[in-house]
Amino acid sequence: MAQALRVPLIRRSSPSGPSGQRWRRSAAWLAALPVLLILGPLLPGLYWALSPSLDLAVWRGLWADAQWPQALRATLLSAGLGSALGVALAAGLATALYPGPRWLALQRRLALLLSVPHAAFAVGLFFLLSPSGWLARAVAPLAGWLEPPQWTTVQDPFALSLALALGLKECWFLLWVLMAVLGEQTVRRHMVVARSLGYNRAQTWRLVLWPQLLPRLGWPLAAVLAYGLSVVDMAVVLGPSTPPTLAVLVWQWLTDPDAAMQAKGAAASLVLLAMFLLMAGAARWAWRLVVRSLAYPPGERQPAAPPSRLGLHQPLLLVGYAVVAVLLLWSLADTWFFPALWPDALSLRTWLQADWAPFWTTLWLAGAATLLCLPATLVWLEWGPQRFNALLYVPLIIPALPLVAAQYAALLRLQHDGTAAGLVWSHLLWVLPYMVLTLIGPYRAFDRRLMTTARALGQSPLGACLRVKWPMLIKPIVSALAVGFAVSVAQYLPTLFAGGGRFVTVTTEAVALSAGGNRRVLAVQALLQIVLPLLGFGLAGLISLWAGRCRKGLR
Repeated sequence: MAQALRVPLIRRSSPSGPSGQRWRRSAAWLAALPVLLILGPLLPGLYWALSPSLDLAVWRGLWADAQWPQALRATLLSAGLGSALGVALAAGLATALYPGPRWLALQRRLALLLSVPHAAFAVGLFFLLSPSGWLARAVAPLAGWLEPPQWTTVQDPFALSLALALGLKECWFLLWVLMAVLGEQTVRRHMVVARSLGYNRAQTWRLVLWPQLLPRLGWPLAAVLAYGLSVVDMAVVLGPSTPPTLAVLVWQWLTDPDAAMQAKGAAASLVLLAMFLLMAGAARWAWRLVVRSLAYPPGERQPAAPPSRLGLHQPLLLVGYAVVAVLLLWSLADTWFFPALWPDALSLRTWLQADWAPFWTTLWLAGAATLLCLPATLVWLEWGPQRFNALLYVPLIIPALPLVAAQYAALLRLQHDGTAAGLVWSHLLWVLPYMVLTLIGPYRAFDRRLMTTARALGQSPLGACLRVKWPMLIKPIVSALAVGFAVSVAQYLPTLFAGGGRFVTVTTEAVALSAGGNRRVLAVQALLQIVLPLLGFGLAGLISLWAGRCRKGLR
């Protein structure tokens, strides 16, 4: 009797043969279908968008444009310096603080900094660094200023303020990636072994940890560089205006009604892509030289430096808190003239008169994009061909402008430009990779024996996921939802192109107001842009607590 009961259980737990192979092939196609619907139209869209740039006369017009050299210089400086600053800050903080209580303190506070979108951070930094900003007001009594100094602290021709903003913002992203990697047991063991052999903290990082970690950070570092080259919203707020950075120039040309200007924009977007490939190739070549030079370390032990009592992470946190604080002050200010450090009066008048239509548009748009990506992410990670994960990360590691132009060209041909469906589809291209990137680590760490047990008890593959795997992964799933929601809120170029100007979000409204609108109204829209991701992360935390209230392993 026991033997008769054992046979069907074994057959169900390990499906093999023709039926099992057919199931796996069907599941793989089902998992790949959403990805094909998101990425598929990009291939003809790229041809439609970039084919006008194949004319030699277009390239001659591009090289002859008077704005071209300065725009190229500003882009190289802002993207190069910003990426280098972000990497240096993240590497310095990790080397100085990990492992230790200050690293854990930074890890707890990093979620607040990550929830500040790029455009809102640029607006807050503008309020801090501008000649009439908060820092100048703090120095004014000591310097005897009665009016703002004639200094170019933002929107400078070399895009240094933009590089500073990119470095600070991307440092938080790189720290988030590093925290995920440093949480692995293997890294901890290597650190313990190296310290036990007499190497100090700096030597351990330089000789043992960084040679292992930097190759694994290749995709995030490529994403940082690609974003710095193609950023538009932050460049409009902090970058130069005459001429702007190359990304802003490309955006202006692509949205021009003249076909010749659109062709020039397509050619310039290819230049952005070529710049990314050249800079990424140069960085990879430099890394190979460094690895070759560190192949045979001398093995000398250096005395450990005395521990620093300074909180090296405090200035980084202070900048984030100051950005939010100055936005809040401007949104509540009644009258605030230079050189007063504090508004003359505080009032809720701007909030009561605020236009909430962008807020609700952003809410439903980000919610729809995130909820559509969730099943696609889960099905892909469960049954999709994982060797093609690199295709999902393509939108993150190449400049966004060629992809946005391809999306817009595809929507024009399909007659879905300016529609809600087309707008949601345009956001999926960036939301899906971030959700996959957030979930892939916990998914790979899941104990497969639990699924084997569920299958042995008679559950189908989908039933085992619905009843066992996905409920146990509820915490990383809601975290992925919060990340996807925040990514959708911050999208600027896809909303402008795919929306056709018919849909206004808090991001597009904040960037539009930064060109010369009321500072109080601008601060309100920037704060609303921060509030939405905070609500998403807060709701994710509450769901995680609720799901684990009676389950200790899920807390």
